[in-house]
Amino acid sequence: MGNTALITGISRGLGRGLAEVFLEEGFQVFGCSRSAATFDNNLHHLACDLSKTVEIDQCFDSLLSEVQSLDVVILNAGIVGEIKDMSMTGVEELENMMTVNVWSNKVILDYLLQSGMQVGQILLMSSGAAVLGSRGMGGYALSKAALNMLAKLYAHEFTNTHITSIAPGLIDTDMMGYLCNDADSQAFPALQRLKDARGTDAMQSPQVAASKILQALPALKDFASGSFVDLRQIYYPDEYAELMKLSKTLR
Repeated sequence: MGNTALITGISRGLGRGLAEVFLEEGFQVFGCSRSAATFDNNLHHLACDLSKTVEIDQCFDSLLSEVQSLDVVILNAGIVGEIKDMSMTGVEELENMMTVNVWSNKVILDYLLQSGMQVGQILLMSSGAAVLGSRGMGGYALSKAALNMLAKLYAHEFTNTHITSIAPGLIDTDMMGYLCNDADSQAFPALQRLKDARGTDAMQSPQVAASKILQALPALKDFASGSFVDLRQIYYPDEYAELMKLSKTLR
């Protein structure tokens, strides 16, 4: 079968970019998304709403029925939620973000672990928001911080698989469109940095970001399994160090 990859959330944005790049590199791609997705050859797609966690096992039974091993798994699907103060974010909203961004990934990890199939490398799509804690990012930041810990905890159980949660950097997607155009950058100053980056080289296209993720796969294995890795640590270490210094002013 050659190299194989499982990617969630492939209908648009970074997920679609990942599917396209991995297909171009000759991977057999197994992908799922809530809405329909059309690609060229070597894509095996199944519609699956990850917010309905009780249906995930059945979906993956169908999607991976003939798969005995996966070289790469990228758990990319996620939602950002509304940008607003934490005190204004209801528990129901938080539960929805946690279900999609964290618990669905737990169900998938459990499925892979119990399936007995060989899995070489797992990437969980996190964000710098998980460590910056910027005002307004509330439920999204909370869910991504939990996702980072999920990676660390499952690293103990996936003894033959390397796991990382990664922040891919700024990517020009529909999610970014909401953050730059609709959310209030005066009330939430960290958003201004995103606005300033849009339309510049600092904000990648989904395809460029996907290519960098593919190229970073070997380097990620230099980090301990379970680590959170911002890809700028690999590609732009000076920029990453400066961002960490400025993080207190980005809140």
